[in-house]
Amino acid sequence: MRGLIILLLALFLVSCNSSDDKHVFEAVSSNGLLKLTFNVTKEGAPFYVVTRENKVVIDTSFLGFEFKDAPAFHKNFSVKNSETKTNVETWSMPWGEQKDVVNNYRELKVMLQEKVSPERFLNIIFRVYDDGIGFRYEFPEQARLKDVEITEERTQFNLTQDYNTFWTPGDWDIYEHLYSTTKLSEVNALKYVGHVNLAQTYIPENAVNTPVTMVGEDGIHLSFHEATLVDYSGMTLKVDTTNLSLESHLVGSENTTYKVKRSLPFHTPWRTIQITDNAPDLIASNLIVNLNEPNKLGDVSWFKPMKYTGVWWEMHLGKSSWDYGMEMVDGKWTDTGKAHGRHGATTENVKRFIDFSAKNNIKGVLVEGWNTGWERWIGFEDREGVFDFVTTYPDYDIDEVVRYGKEKGVDIIMHHESSAATETYTKQQDAAFALMQNYGIHSVKTGYVGKILPKGEYHHGQYMVNHYNNTVEKAAKYKVAINAHEPIKATGLRRTYPNTISREGLRGQEFNAWAQDGGNPPEHLPIVAFTRMLAGPIDFTPGIFNIKFNEYKTENQVNTTLAQQLALYVVIYSPIQMAADLVEHYEANPKPLQFIKDVGVDWEDTKVLNGEVGDYVSIARKERETGNWFLGSITDENARELDIGFDFLDDDQEYIATIYKDGKDAHWDKNPLAIDIETLVIHKSSQLKLRLAQGGGVAISIIKK
Repeated sequence: MRGLIILLLALFLVSCNSSDDKHVFEAVSSNGLLKLTFNVTKEGAPFYVVTRENKVVIDTSFLGFEFKDAPAFHKNFSVKNSETKTNVETWSMPWGEQKDVVNNYRELKVMLQEKVSPERFLNIIFRVYDDGIGFRYEFPEQARLKDVEITEERTQFNLTQDYNTFWTPGDWDIYEHLYSTTKLSEVNALKYVGHVNLAQTYIPENAVNTPVTMVGEDGIHLSFHEATLVDYSGMTLKVDTTNLSLESHLVGSENTTYKVKRSLPFHTPWRTIQITDNAPDLIASNLIVNLNEPNKLGDVSWFKPMKYTGVWWEMHLGKSSWDYGMEMVDGKWTDTGKAHGRHGATTENVKRFIDFSAKNNIKGVLVEGWNTGWERWIGFEDREGVFDFVTTYPDYDIDEVVRYGKEKGVDIIMHHESSAATETYTKQQDAAFALMQNYGIHSVKTGYVGKILPKGEYHHGQYMVNHYNNTVEKAAKYKVAINAHEPIKATGLRRTYPNTISREGLRGQEFNAWAQDGGNPPEHLPIVAFTRMLAGPIDFTPGIFNIKFNEYKTENQVNTTLAQQLALYVVIYSPIQMAADLVEHYEANPKPLQFIKDVGVDWEDTKVLNGEVGDYVSIARKERETGNWFLGSITDENARELDIGFDFLDDDQEYIATIYKDGKDAHWDKNPLAIDIETLVIHKSSQLKLRLAQGGGVAISIIKK
């Protein structure tokens, strides 16, 4: 009854403040649960309201822009026309969490015109799905407006309760912060200290980065993000803790007095709100990818989803280094031009990873530190021209490595660390991608560590959004797929450019190797699954078996059990999954290694079986080629028992389930390596009780008998 009263009151206010025609513009989801209402006030200010099951979720929220040297778009509008349409289609992912995706929405497009001079035009397009809404602004071609310099976008999201909020600060330079869990009224990004190793961060407002996920006392779940971020600035959300509202706050630049510069016609990214009544449905939602345009590349079968190993974790542990010739001379690190014996990317070492991968159903090897420039790649103001993306160090024979890999059926994955010197990287991209094409290398991990060059730009501003996207488009011409680290956020562009395969964009596994705050706490990934993962694939680099690694570092460790490291191959989605630990640690543990050998990376279907944001989650995925299933379940610092059914399995089919579970006394800190492995025959009607230790997990391979 209370929800109905709120709805009637909202509609009454709308009718009192609406435009002269008193018309209400609305779109309703196909299941009838979600409704979006749009109108303009008596003063001509555009606003919208969202209800779910007749209960207001987003209260009267205003829309508009501020411009440099031009009147703002915030009032004096009238609705000149409107259009509605229904769309129902099914499209196929070339790779992904599932094969077929249903795109079912109701669209409302409203065409606005100023009632005062210069009588400019603005369109707003809303799409309402069963599990949320998306809307974008469209600046149509018009005689009185040719170019805009946007100083701020004024998009509001006014909430109706003090949600439990899972957030990271609205940093303009990096997403690698731990999540905070507070009431919306307690968000305080400006006092956020973060990690001492992230000194390059910049947080100018009490704002949060997206996706930001919220859980209400009534069980409603919301996640705010954006889709199709192209030629625009990344959006953070400024938090009004008193009025419980969010407002767009675009990432800027020190080099301009505007945040976005565009020529008409153009449209903005979609502003998205996923709305469900439980946590698992947030993960199951395809709203973000559905709001993107269809595949523009055509056949991308040259990219194969794969597991990979690589010369990477050993550098974070300090076993080896990226550089070739840095030695301590007279108390200073000096480039001697001679091998120091700790260089990781040697022909011999890479061949060792190739041999291991070939034996264990792993199809790729990442090689970091192969190219010249690592001696002075960071910490120097003059980083332009440091890296050469085609010239190898003397101890790395790329011809021999690629030849050997092909002989063994293992692909080399290229690495391009730009050190955030974007102009240097852009100038070398054609040569670098052509080199890859010549060797038949189809995947590259890109990196942007450090402050952006040219100076004054931020990782998430319009300049860098364009750089990241232009890199993806150029790479596609050479049949190269991009796994970006220190990236711009994922916004579903993998649908349009499916050579956008994965990215970092969060506090990853490497923090466990060197972070001075103790690394990622056990709650981190149960939060990530319902926040960052909603945006798209994550290159998290799971599979660390040597949890404590005291022989390398005594002050750091991975804060999960071994069983959880296995479960992450299913829970944290990516079409590329790294077996990140050292070869010797896998060879010493052949039984748990079997799960990594077996687990798939490309899925026909995904089922989110249970979960609560920040607490636990269980996901089952069906492999495309085999029809086998794999299940992963993880928990936070609390031990749990979870009941799992298998009604997603095929009828009249038996499966061999190999269960990798926490040992009786397993604990993420006290006893992380305790693991039990058992084998059962299961079928569609089977039931299991999973017992997860503190910081633990369960991984299950479910193979057709």
